[in-house]
Amino acid sequence: MPHGAQWARGGIPLRYACDLRPLAAIALDAISPSLHRPLRGTPRCAHGTGRGKLFRFVAIAILALVWTTVLPRSSDAHAVHDPQDDILESIGVDENLGGAVPLDAVFRDQNGEEVRLGDYVRGGPVLLTLNYYTCPMLCPLMLRTLLESARGIKGIDLDRDFRIVTVSINPDDSPEVARARAREIYDGMEGTGDPASRWPFLLGDEKAIGALTGAVGFRYRKVGNEYAHPDVVVVLTPGGKISRYLYGIEQDPVDLKLALIEAAGGNIGESITMNRVLLFCFQYDPVGKKYALFARNIMKAGGVLTLVLLGSLLLVLWKRGRTTS
Repeated sequence: MPHGAQWARGGIPLRYACDLRPLAAIALDAISPSLHRPLRGTPRCAHGTGRGKLFRFVAIAILALVWTTVLPRSSDAHAVHDPQDDILESIGVDENLGGAVPLDAVFRDQNGEEVRLGDYVRGGPVLLTLNYYTCPMLCPLMLRTLLESARGIKGIDLDRDFRIVTVSINPDDSPEVARARAREIYDGMEGTGDPASRWPFLLGDEKAIGALTGAVGFRYRKVGNEYAHPDVVVVLTPGGKISRYLYGIEQDPVDLKLALIEAAGGNIGESITMNRVLLFCFQYDPVGKKYALFARNIMKAGGVLTLVLLGSLLLVLWKRGRTTS
């Protein structure tokens, strides 16, 4: 409570309470004149008349306005800072589209063998996730839903066309916990020839983790024994450039497919021609964080198709005219 301030009951500064007295009196008198004796100098309204009703309405409106503007000020003065706000502000993603990931950064795979990030970012686009293997709930959920979405992609195969790479942001994670987390995913990768090469679970020291998270703009924070971090899939080109960010715990298979096609420049999957058609018709919406039909290109395609049809019709009519003549 501020030093030297005089306060009325209810936490309202006395100077405000004094100002409220005539307004409260007016409102109470307007609502029910039998509730109190009017203050000296306070006008009484003519009940039962149109003017009296208007007076009551205005008085109540004024009291409500003062209630909503003065009282919050008095309560805000005693607001307590929530440390959770600092945590939420410190995590997030600073998108670096077109930037490159450190392909020479050294990590360890789930078996403890030393590898380079570039060993997996080659031969096709990559879906990169940043998690930690001792996470009790959200990270396992995100990885399982990502597997389900990846298996739901039509015409593009994880075993042939792209990779998923998961890197732990916890430098204290061990190969044992990495293998346990990997087994949960590999059990659902039936038909994949070498799951460990198509979806490796990597470990790193603070330097390697910092280089990778810094390159992709991934901001996280350690809170006790856990990590607060955003849920995002970073889509990489075959050369290790950042092509797209896909947010959320659950990914739409259509969004994954379009992101992979975009990252590969259309050169992926069973039908390159269809890929180019999809890239022409769909574009990423940075506001909705999803791929959406691109109306301008659809209109262009419709216009071209209309011209072709009209041209064909004119050609047919012209040929018929020559035949009849």
